[in-house]
Amino acid sequence: MADKTQPDSLHLVDPELREGLAAFPSFTLSADLLPTLREQGLAVDLPPPQGPAADVTVERIVVPGRDGAPDVPCLLFTPAGRQGTSGAYLHIHGGGYVLGDAAMSEPSNRSTAAAIGCVVLSVDYRLAPETRWPGAVEDCYAALGWLHANANRLGIDHERIAIGGESAGGGHAASLALVARDRGEYRIRHQHLIYPMIDDRTGSSVPALPYTGEFVWTAGSNAFGWSSLLGHAAGTGEPPRHAVPARTQDLGGLPPTFIGTGALDLFVGENIDYARRLIAAGVPAELIVSPGAYHGFNGFAPQAAVSRAFNEASLNALRRAIG
Repeated sequence: MADKTQPDSLHLVDPELREGLAAFPSFTLSADLLPTLREQGLAVDLPPPQGPAADVTVERIVVPGRDGAPDVPCLLFTPAGRQGTSGAYLHIHGGGYVLGDAAMSEPSNRSTAAAIGCVVLSVDYRLAPETRWPGAVEDCYAALGWLHANANRLGIDHERIAIGGESAGGGHAASLALVARDRGEYRIRHQHLIYPMIDDRTGSSVPALPYTGEFVWTAGSNAFGWSSLLGHAAGTGEPPRHAVPARTQDLGGLPPTFIGTGALDLFVGENIDYARRLIAAGVPAELIVSPGAYHGFNGFAPQAAVSRAFNEASLNALRRAIG
C-alpha cells in the first residue's frame, strides 16, 4: 500500500501516465510477499521486436566470478551491421535489490544496442536477501572486467565502456563506479543512472519529499529492499563503504554522469542531491526531472509524451558518451 503519511499525488500525475498505473498493482514488499512476486516476475508482455531491434543478436553467456565467487550469467546483445569498433554498455537491471533478472530488460537493451550500434551486456547478478552486499556489485564488477578482457574479440573500444541501469540497477551502477574508481583496474567512460536507488535513508530515517513515492515504489518497499541488501534496518548504522552511494563522502573522480528521474518518484530528492554533489565534486553531470512522472513511468506508458522525451534524452546522453 502507499505511504499515507504523504499527501495524495494522483492529481499531479501526467494524464497520459495515469492509465499505466493500472499495470502495476499497489503493494509493499515484505518477506512474505517476495516469493510470490518472484514467481510472477516483473516483465511486461510485449510484442516481438520490430525494425533494427529485431536484428540484434542475443546470447546467454557466463562470466567467471572473481576470487572464488559463483560464475555470473549475463545476456550479450550485439547489433547487426557493425563496422569497426563500437562502444559497450554494461546494463544492470532493477528490482529493488531483491527482484528481477536480465531477461526482463531485453526489449530496452535490444533497442539501445540497435539505436547506438553498441554492444550491451546485461548482468544477472545475485539478489538479496540471499546475497548481501557486496555480492551483487562484485558480480557486476566481474562482468565489467570480462568486457574489458574481451574487448578486442568483441570489437569494443576499451575507452568507450559505460555502465548503468534503472532503479536498483542504477544504485548498483553508482556503487560499481565508486568501487571501480577506487580499485583503478577498469576505465568507465560514463555512468547512466535512471531513477537510481542510492540512499537507504529515504522514507525511513529521512522523510521523502511530499507528493513522492505514492505509486509503484513506496517508502515501505524501499526500506525492505535496502534492509535485504545491507542486512540491517534501512537508514541506520554505518553502511559498508560504497554500499549506499549517497552516503559516500568523496564523489571526486567518477565518470561523467546522466541522471534521469520523475518528479513524483520516491527517489527524486536523493537523485537531485546526488547530481548536485557530483557537480560540486567536479564531475560532469546531466540531470533531468520529468514532471508528473512516478517511478518507472517510461516503461509503463512509453508512448506518453513525457516518456518519449525522457527516453530520447536518456538515449542521446548514452549516444554522446559511447556512440
